[in-house]
Amino acid sequence: MTYASVRYIVDDVQKNIDFYTTHLGFTLNFTAAPAFADVVRGPLRLLLSGPMSSGARATPADADTPGRNRIHLIVENLEDEVARLKAADLTFRSDLVTGPGGSQVLLEDPAGNLIELFQPSAPT
Repeated sequence: MTYASVRYIVDDVQKNIDFYTTHLGFTLNFTAAPAFADVVRGPLRLLLSGPMSSGARATPADADTPGRNRIHLIVENLEDEVARLKAADLTFRSDLVTGPGGSQVLLEDPAGNLIELFQPSAPT
């Protein structure tokens, strides 16, 4: 399978492995924790780079905080997903927002990176 890869700089690789595999349906593809791991969900390969990884060390000092970019995960029932994740005491960074294309909410991973959970509008 060909993957689209996204790198997230994280402060604790194992904590983020647990977050993505436990709560968001990713599977562990490879780990060299505490430096690095990659987790996979469908065609998305998420690279989790800890402070000792080459990916994190190559990051400029002025770009050392989580950014406004986010991965976008499509869900079948957003309200059910929000309820399930709130029951797990996870951190949300937005309220549910609905627009012409669908509904979305922003979830935060343990390192402060954003995950957009999105439910497309029903076709008309």
